[in-house]
Amino acid sequence: MSAKNETLAQNILEAVGGEENIISSTHCATRLRLVLKRSQPDAKKKVANIDGVVTVVENNGQFQVVIGNNVGDVYKAFESLIHSEDTNETTQASNEPKGSILNRVCI
Repeated sequence: MSAKNETLAQNILEAVGGEENIISSTHCATRLRLVLKRSQPDAKKKVANIDGVVTVVENNGQFQVVIGNNVGDVYKAFESLIHSEDTNETTQASNEPKGSILNRVCI
């Protein structure tokens, strides 16, 4: 992982309210997709202004950070931050409803 991707992941995590505000995270071809416990009014603007972020889309309970082709590397760095103590930890996401198939498909 590059320092740039680690910094980007750290900045995104801080802007959305930290590890305690993350229910689940995943990614698709260009987006880091987060489900947050609570949506903070200024989080979208903060994240959109981070160097390396193209834009932010909030849709059906997901906070989607458009990053581009290097999203996989940023996701790995993000996951290492939120699971730093126990990488085998079971998250609350397994108990959360999944939503419709359209919300789960990566475009």
